[in-house]
Amino acid sequence: MKYFLAHKDLNQLLRCLTLQGYHCMGPQVKNGAIVFDTLSNTDQLPWGIQEQQQPGKYQLNKTELNRAFAWSNGPEAIKPLTFKPKESLWTVERDADGKLNFKPSEPKTKPVAILGARACDLAGLAVQDRVFLEGEYVDKHYKAHRDNLFIIAVNCGYSAGNCFCVSTNTGPKANAGFDLVLTEIDTGFVLESGSERGNRIVEQLTCEPAKEENRQAAHAETKRAVKMQTKAMPLKNSQQLNAILKENLDHPRWEEVAERCLSCGNCTMVCPTCFCHHETETPDLSGHNSNHAREWDSCFSAGHSYIHGKVIRDDTKSRYKQWLTHKLGSWWEQFDESGCIGCGRCVTWCPVGIDITEEMAAISGKTNVVDSEEEDK
Repeated sequence: MKYFLAHKDLNQLLRCLTLQGYHCMGPQVKNGAIVFDTLSNTDQLPWGIQEQQQPGKYQLNKTELNRAFAWSNGPEAIKPLTFKPKESLWTVERDADGKLNFKPSEPKTKPVAILGARACDLAGLAVQDRVFLEGEYVDKHYKAHRDNLFIIAVNCGYSAGNCFCVSTNTGPKANAGFDLVLTEIDTGFVLESGSERGNRIVEQLTCEPAKEENRQAAHAETKRAVKMQTKAMPLKNSQQLNAILKENLDHPRWEEVAERCLSCGNCTMVCPTCFCHHETETPDLSGHNSNHAREWDSCFSAGHSYIHGKVIRDDTKSRYKQWLTHKLGSWWEQFDESGCIGCGRCVTWCPVGIDITEEMAAISGKTNVVDSEEEDK
């Protein structure tokens, strides 16, 4: 069932979550970008703020819209809340006899409610769930953070210049993976629950069944976001890209992109699905204790492909090729889906403006421009 929640009652949602023991986080303007931070009052939300995104460009602008979610996305997705940028896995201590005692580090976690996750963020989270939760070995740290996460998604009514989630079938409307989902309209939000936890929160809110005019307005919002997208992943991000990439490992485009790429790793840091990491040992100065931690890494770093005295991918071309062929190609063989969810973050936050859809268009010979007639169907 869909409900209507007025703008003025959004604080009530935060209070209900806080009383349930959740630490609330939501989007706020910090250092020229929209990022997730502790949220105690809805006044902290980016009311009237809308961003402009182009390859290598991100700019916030103040508008006259009285809306908290008039923007599409910032540099952060949900990933930092579940797959921590740095986290201790175990510690080791030397006892009086010189024996080393290893102790697993328990995940440091608490219930967190995040307000403002987008459909593409949920798609990225679903990919990470397959990496860390499925199969014989479940990552206990990821699972602990994931189990404690309450997600309030927001359907997009605006698409930035680098968004292409329509072609990856991951947005702009969230269809699963949330506890609550909001669609913002002029007077408030159309609210829908997606879980039992969400139902319990809705029961505590001052909201009423959404009227037909509210439903139509909400539908118009997501439809507008679809219409605003001008770029697309060639072949709609299908498994065909895997074969195309394998057939074009010697394509001249790899040299061209390598001349521009800085191997900085920005694209992997902002990507909601990338999960590369390395592990480090940090000994105490006393020599009796040491901490073993997992930390985000990137396939663009020189050390990432270091194996037994040799760096396997020792130039930018091979690193970019590894990143793109894995994300859009061999990911299908591993997880039966693509590693790209169409958020466009890698395009926006690339210092030199490399566009993943343009690179795939050049290699595949297919277009990365939206077919307007196709979208109208």
